[in-house]
Amino acid sequence: MGERKILCVVPRHDDARVCDHLRDAGWDVAVAADLKSAHRLLHQHRYLVGLLITHEFSDEALEDLHTFLQTHNGLEWVGVFELHALARPACRELILDHFFDHHTQPVSATHLSQTLGHAYGHAALRQADDTAAGGNLDGPIVGQSAPIKNLLWQIRRIAKVDAPVLIRGESGSGKELAAQAIHQQSNRANGPFVPVNCGAIHPSLIQSELFGHTKGSFTGASRDERGLIEAASGGTVFLDEIGTVSPDLQINLLRFLQEMTISRIGSTRNIRVDVRVIAATNADLEKAVTAGEFREDLFYRLNVLPLHVPPLRERKSDVALLAQHCFKKFAHDKSPRLRGFSRRALLAMETHEWPGNVRELVNRVRRAMVMGEGRLITPMDLGLEEHLDAPSHDALDEARTEAERLAVYMSLQSAGSNVTRAARQLGVSRMTLYRLMAKHRISN
Repeated sequence: MGERKILCVVPRHDDARVCDHLRDAGWDVAVAADLKSAHRLLHQHRYLVGLLITHEFSDEALEDLHTFLQTHNGLEWVGVFELHALARPACRELILDHFFDHHTQPVSATHLSQTLGHAYGHAALRQADDTAAGGNLDGPIVGQSAPIKNLLWQIRRIAKVDAPVLIRGESGSGKELAAQAIHQQSNRANGPFVPVNCGAIHPSLIQSELFGHTKGSFTGASRDERGLIEAASGGTVFLDEIGTVSPDLQINLLRFLQEMTISRIGSTRNIRVDVRVIAATNADLEKAVTAGEFREDLFYRLNVLPLHVPPLRERKSDVALLAQHCFKKFAHDKSPRLRGFSRRALLAMETHEWPGNVRELVNRVRRAMVMGEGRLITPMDLGLEEHLDAPSHDALDEARTEAERLAVYMSLQSAGSNVTRAARQLGVSRMTLYRLMAKHRISN
């Protein structure tokens, strides 16, 4: 095993003795005398763990540290502080938000080396966990389960031709992502991808939205406007919720698919468009055809290349990978101290049935990232808390929740609804207080 690399931010010469001890203990030590130098080193090299020794505790210095640590939160940081500094709420908040552990001066080099070893081991485990997740992360569809591998194989085949595609799948399963993947792997990838939610556009407007209109063709038409189909020329138009369109629009869509021309409202001139059509639905279109609610000829025009997107409950092995992907994608929303998911949270997600599919998972993870109070997201943060058998546990949880709510309420009252002062009284950050206020539905 090679030497463990560590970045030490040590502003004073006498602090450098700690670095010498770490070298003697087998660490590969890089030293930065200030945050600017540390920032430069972190862009040049990769470290799993960092040591930060500070003697400055002014508001400006703590704010600079907060910004620096938030920027470089991929490391496990261990801090060394003056004992008197821990009396300051801002310093305690900094430690809780950003540090794996901390020591106070005078520091024991031996104990500090042990702490750094634990931090390094923890960082290595996290790195191994991230690497093991693997999966398809390059395209819009994330997953490595058998159903997703089969879907990706079909997408690669379908992308090679220009025929219409009809994507089926439950609401929130990722039908638009499948359409994007088809477009990105096709020879139209450099052209526009224009999504149209047919169910979200008012029936009186959808003809104009899709086909465009000419000046004066109706009240408010002050100039010629091209429609979304024309705007997609050279690329792909994605017609989501195709099963909701009116009979009149079905006729016009059929004419467009047959001739690949459109006519703007108020015009008799046909405009040829070069566009691929991908439609999607969560409805049973065959049943709608039998009931006379959807044209059979339009159905067959759209259903040249059928594609099914599996619901999340049929690919449970992708849940943890999807959750980690969301965590990284929306990292700007999270609390600085939040590092990932607890094992109980991952288990709760794996056992949940996900009636809302991927959309539900994304929403639950994003909420947990904003509202979570600890270093790891819990089942409760996700709204997937385990049912506790013992009534006494329920009563205890209720009592704790009520005590927390009352403490927030009383602090705001005594601070005259001043969030900054109330947060200082509670010994938490303003962001934490805002999360607690949202959790307990308390306004100021």
